[in-house]
Amino acid sequence: MMRLSTALLEGKKLPRVILSVRPSDTDPDRILTLMRRAYEMDAWCFDLPTPSHHRALKELKGLVREDSLIGLPHFSAEEGASLSGNPLRRFEKKVAATITKNIFSPDLVRRLKKRGAWRSPYFYTATGSREVLTSKEIGLIRFDASRFERVLSPFQPRISPFLFIGERYGDWFLGLGRADLLKAMVSSIREKGFIPILSGQWATFFLPKAKSLDAAAYAVPINREISFFDLEQACGLIKKFDRPVVSLNALVGREVLEGSEEAFSFLFKELKISFAVAEADSEEEIERVLRAAGKVPSLTIRRIRGSSPSPEGS
Repeated sequence: MMRLSTALLEGKKLPRVILSVRPSDTDPDRILTLMRRAYEMDAWCFDLPTPSHHRALKELKGLVREDSLIGLPHFSAEEGASLSGNPLRRFEKKVAATITKNIFSPDLVRRLKKRGAWRSPYFYTATGSREVLTSKEIGLIRFDASRFERVLSPFQPRISPFLFIGERYGDWFLGLGRADLLKAMVSSIREKGFIPILSGQWATFFLPKAKSLDAAAYAVPINREISFFDLEQACGLIKKFDRPVVSLNALVGREVLEGSEEAFSFLFKELKISFAVAEADSEEEIERVLRAAGKVPSLTIRRIRGSSPSPEGS
């Protein structure tokens, strides 16, 4: 058994390292098997990136009869928006092409293509598309409350007190000048008794623009392999950011995973982030991650909603 360090986020306890069980074969039974093994090693909170993960957690709770087990589902902000009554995903190529045109300089595009980042889902829908959204179309994007409620309906605050909302649309709505859409989703999440964590993919763009929104924390990848930003610039920003930060995909890459303790030391001691989501796809990797997570100190985040938090080690 490995006792995991924790932090309180808006009065709710979270482990500072949130385990993301992602087996390479994505078999639901395999997800459940690995979740149960992680639970036996003292994990009690799981990242829930897919419906299969959510079902596995519910099954695990039924098997072990442990009410304290919780999970953190992910939602794309696209789920809560529509254009002329149609889901925004139908216009995704135009949205991506608009972001590419409005935000990314030709020099940055060239550098991203050279690094291979252009093949990321963040950009791929824009490939070959010359159609962009007009200013009128951007203005016609609406918060779709009924659709958003349907997406949230399977979840309960008792099992999933925190929700990740955003993903690449977290960046894209900010890039379109439509932070109001994210604000409406965050408000809706809070009204239903959940605690929202805003997520984006491009830290140096997302964090400064999302900071004013009423989220409990802000989640971004902090990993050279999957990021679009200059890592040194991003780290400088994160060190000065006065809100709780969650590192997504904290241990991507075999070399990083095998050096979990060093990776966590960098994230928690140098960057002073609050939480990290760490992936593992086998029992061996789960044990390695949890062993390293057990050496991360607990944290007290003193914060009244709407004010700047002051983290203190405990």
